[in-house]
Amino acid sequence: MEIKKSPKSNLENYSKLLTQIGLVLALFITYVAIEYKTYDKIYGDLGTVVMNQELEEVIPITERVEQVQPKSPPPPTPEKIEIVENEKEIKETVLESTETDQTEKIVVKDIVEIKEEEDVVEDVNFMIIEDVPTYPGCSGSNQERKDCFSKMVQKHFQKNFDADLPNELGLSAGKKKVFIGFKIDKNGNVVDIQTKAPHPKIKDEVEKVMNKLPKMKPGKQRGKPVGVKYSIPFTLIVE
Repeated sequence: MEIKKSPKSNLENYSKLLTQIGLVLALFITYVAIEYKTYDKIYGDLGTVVMNQELEEVIPITERVEQVQPKSPPPPTPEKIEIVENEKEIKETVLESTETDQTEKIVVKDIVEIKEEEDVVEDVNFMIIEDVPTYPGCSGSNQERKDCFSKMVQKHFQKNFDADLPNELGLSAGKKKVFIGFKIDKNGNVVDIQTKAPHPKIKDEVEKVMNKLPKMKPGKQRGKPVGVKYSIPFTLIVE
């Protein structure tokens, strides 16, 4: 059985009216909100505030003390000046001309040649030498010859050093550092070998090996052969 609604209870019939009432209420609320006035709160008497009052700065009075300079003594009284009559004859000095006549012969004295002292270039470090020493078999640019030099020195050491010696000396197991320094003199010979090793026998062995390095082409600085200092570390493994 269907329930029939009364046409009067249908709210859709009053939708336009309700919409208009809602708009009127909204406008009324907006108007009241705009026209609403607020007033500042009034507090009691807070006293008078003077904003333009300036602080007076008290400047101390100082006196300028002038230093009294000691008076210099008066100049001495000049002695009596005697007037001497000018009776002496003055000899005039004759200036001779330095210009030479074309008819005169010019005598040239012996010319002494002065030898210029050559700049003494001390030993130069391998890393900053202009022209590095050349290990036999190395070639190329300066940097390539540097790399080849270091590589060949390491190869020479590994080939000739007695690798069993550190184990025979009873050293503690681990890695041991050996520092080697030497110089390639002006003739390309290896000299001034210096070694820092964990055992005297290892030091002797290192110096023995480095003395076997071949003769090299000497390094140059400013185009002149010079001594070149080189140093390299090695690591020994003791088992």
